[in-house]
Amino acid sequence: MKNINESFEKTYDPFKAILFYKSAKDESFYVEGYDMDFFGKPINAHPLSLQESHALSDALADSEELKQGFLQCRSILAPEVLFINSDRDGYVLWYTHSVRQNLSFKKDLSIDDGEANLPPLLWKASKQRLSLWALAKDGRPVSSSTLYYAPFFNIYQNGEVCMGNVAIEIDINSSLEGFMESWQNYFFKSAFSHLLGDSAPTKTNIVQLWQSLVSSEKPFPIKTLKKYPKTLKDLI
Repeated sequence: MKNINESFEKTYDPFKAILFYKSAKDESFYVEGYDMDFFGKPINAHPLSLQESHALSDALADSEELKQGFLQCRSILAPEVLFINSDRDGYVLWYTHSVRQNLSFKKDLSIDDGEANLPPLLWKASKQRLSLWALAKDGRPVSSSTLYYAPFFNIYQNGEVCMGNVAIEIDINSSLEGFMESWQNYFFKSAFSHLLGDSAPTKTNIVQLWQSLVSSEKPFPIKTLKKYPKTLKDLI
């Protein structure tokens, strides 16, 4: 637990108040600033100036709570990383090679749990959301690379993964490597349960596909993948 004793030894005097107004018609905001008088009461109401906005931004950026290592690399940037958006609500794009992975399925699907060979995958994740697509071949994709629907259950047609009741807890101090590993663990350690949307993500029956692949040495049949209408550059 963080030691807050030092905070009690400091004295903080009010010097500025900020009030946010939200439009009743749309999502626009109006921000008003107040100076503080000798008695700590707000005076001199005025629209928040550009200078005041910059000062607030700098103060927040320098705060201890935001001085963390979120998405910082432990060492040299991993070759699997394709793109990092470092905005507050940013995301990471990365890919994984074709691998053998343990998979779990709900009993209603009549697919045994077990290991199966997967195609190369493309991942896009923020702190709250995960999206997934498949690739036709191993190796680092480029901006014009064709994408395919991920051949799994629990994925919407836009690629976003439905995590159901899985509790997503991404640490604000998570490194880039830890962030990617966490999302992959969340995805593969949850049980696949059902299809989402009006069409299947594969050209063949997806239940029969995984019934034939689980606990076998068969490579994933790339020819069963269905082309996604966007390329890698469209995801950035």
